[in-house]
Amino acid sequence: MNIAVCVKRVPDLAEATVEIDASRRDIRTADLTFGLNDWDRFAVEEAIRLRDEHGGHVTVYSVGDAESDDVLRKALAMGADAAVRLDDPSFASLDALGAARVLAAAIAPSAPDVVLTGAVSSDQGSGALGGLLAELLGLPQVALATSLSVTGRSARVRHEVEGGLERVVDVDLPVVVSVQTGINEPRYVSVRGIRKVADVEIPVRGAADLGLPVPAPRVTTLEVFLPPSGKTAELLQGSTAAVVDQLVDRIKQRGLLS
Repeated sequence: MNIAVCVKRVPDLAEATVEIDASRRDIRTADLTFGLNDWDRFAVEEAIRLRDEHGGHVTVYSVGDAESDDVLRKALAMGADAAVRLDDPSFASLDALGAARVLAAAIAPSAPDVVLTGAVSSDQGSGALGGLLAELLGLPQVALATSLSVTGRSARVRHEVEGGLERVVDVDLPVVVSVQTGINEPRYVSVRGIRKVADVEIPVRGAADLGLPVPAPRVTTLEVFLPPSGKTAELLQGSTAAVVDQLVDRIKQRGLLS
């Protein structure tokens, strides 16, 4: 089974103080740490599990500069067979569609059976890549997958749908699947594992290698800003019964309960 996985290097904002840069179109990244997008970790793990079960090859792709080698090496340390970085001056300001075009041009020649992406990236959060990639590759897509199994030339995917429900679908290979966190338990990557792949040469392919003219982005960021602070929350004190009474009184005071 030939499996392609798309990964992205993103800033870790979990405990960071987010500040807007001077351009007002991005955040300051000088003091931030970066790593593999969390949803993409689950996609890499799912690819490795499919490869281990059915045999085959896992190739990980990322659009980015030389610093993206770190996340590609993490995927290799997890067990991926190969990694490719897609880098070109014309890729510097890609929107989601532009990134999908670059990835599709790189992935298509290998004719993968399964293409995996994370459901969303923690920096941009558009969740658009999987659908765009499927359209460009001419493949069906299943989004927000919470389980995935393959039998022969068919995949069975459980995925989230509207209203908090889940649905199970059968789809013929090849297919693009965008995975949710929790679809599996990504394996721990040891320092020894990272060291083993530290010297692996990661091939880089640019626009000319892909035969790809990259158009100007269709989506342009006009301004990035922090949401305004809301009113301070009031913490209700006392026993459970007392807190319930206080909450009911406040709801009545606002005319929301007669």
